[in-house]
Amino acid sequence: MSQPKEKQLRVLAIAPSTRGLGFAVMEGKSTLVDWGLKAVNADKNARSLSNVANLIGIYNPTIIVLEDAHSKSSRRSSRIQALVSSIVELADDEGIPVKLLARTKVRTALLLNPRGTIHELAESVANRFPAELGLRLPKKRKPWMSEDSRMDIFRAVALAQCVFTFDRSISAGP
Repeated sequence: MSQPKEKQLRVLAIAPSTRGLGFAVMEGKSTLVDWGLKAVNADKNARSLSNVANLIGIYNPTIIVLEDAHSKSSRRSSRIQALVSSIVELADDEGIPVKLLARTKVRTALLLNPRGTIHELAESVANRFPAELGLRLPKKRKPWMSEDSRMDIFRAVALAQCVFTFDRSISAGP
């Protein structure tokens, strides 16, 4: 008789930005299920929150992870801080636990350097998932260039990876 498979932890990581949000869904430590961008133009927080609700409905995550927009190291705008708070409330209403990670913790965990750049972080993520994200890695930007919107995907995947690093109860599995 075969034993039932242990249910994998499904992480929904969300990286809000000025253009909308990047997201990543991971199942267990090593399986990247889905990733992408949700662009918004008008009424950004309401539309972003609606996108998050849709992602929750589609993927039924076990946990949601976000950057801690209220940490000392965060330089997030008040709009993004309000959006993160709204996402936390939505997750609470759905009964889904939320993990907030400071930007410096994510960079320390993946780069061993709290001052690492977003491009270094993206390269680290692309190296971890070369088949899925290798071709999506934007070129390193010059100081006068705007950040590529695809960086939000890499931020989200980095957040998802870090859930397993910082929470030993999650790392051990259910």
